[in-house]
Amino acid sequence: MNASKILEQLMQQAGGQSGSGSSGQGGSGLDIKGMLDGLSRQLGGGEARSGQGGGSGFDVKSLLGGGALGMLVGSKRGRKLGGKALKYGAIAGVGMLAWKAWQNSRGGAGGQQGESPAEGEPVERLAGQAREQRSLELLQAMIMAARADGHIDDQERELIAGQIDALGADRELHAWVERQLQAPLDAEALAAQVDSPQAAREMYLISVAVVDEQNAMERAWLDQLGRALALPGEVTAELEYQAREAG
Repeated sequence: MNASKILEQLMQQAGGQSGSGSSGQGGSGLDIKGMLDGLSRQLGGGEARSGQGGGSGFDVKSLLGGGALGMLVGSKRGRKLGGKALKYGAIAGVGMLAWKAWQNSRGGAGGQQGESPAEGEPVERLAGQAREQRSLELLQAMIMAARADGHIDDQERELIAGQIDALGADRELHAWVERQLQAPLDAEALAAQVDSPQAAREMYLISVAVVDEQNAMERAWLDQLGRALALPGEVTAELEYQAREAG
């Protein structure tokens, strides 16, 4: 699979949105507007408009520049890309921010990256198979968080898979994404994959970046995941703070 490539492009998209808020191309260089024009036509809405595309419930204006990220957060639930509900910066710098959150939760006594081997390394510093595995875990966490309110239907599943394909997913990853979009939500099984405290913090942080904490079902998913990952309360609180501050 090529999960690390897809996660890197999602992080680049997020970085572009948190910085410039461009409504044209995301940080990945994809023609997001062009893809969304096609998406709008497929949904029966004609050309993409600044309001909603057809009767699908998708807010095309909100999706511009968001690409796969826009699909993952399910804009028909009223999210505004670039707004407070979607924390782009937390996705763009997930590993470094998760490390910073851990340091802050210890009063700044966490040490530098690489100086605490038992903690694990941020995803940005991993290479090879280790990075591929961590990327897969984080992609799975994003998909599960996006599904936490139970509102992703068959059409949206197809569109999410299509957007991830547009980022260059290979056949194996495409099949994996489709399985994740159908699989039962299981915080314990998701958490069982992490191999270090740093991996656990990243998994929680990227989930925070996707969910709407004001939604009771999504808040419940975060709480379940935090317990499954055995993250202390002060760490989850700091991770949520970092996500909000990253914007």
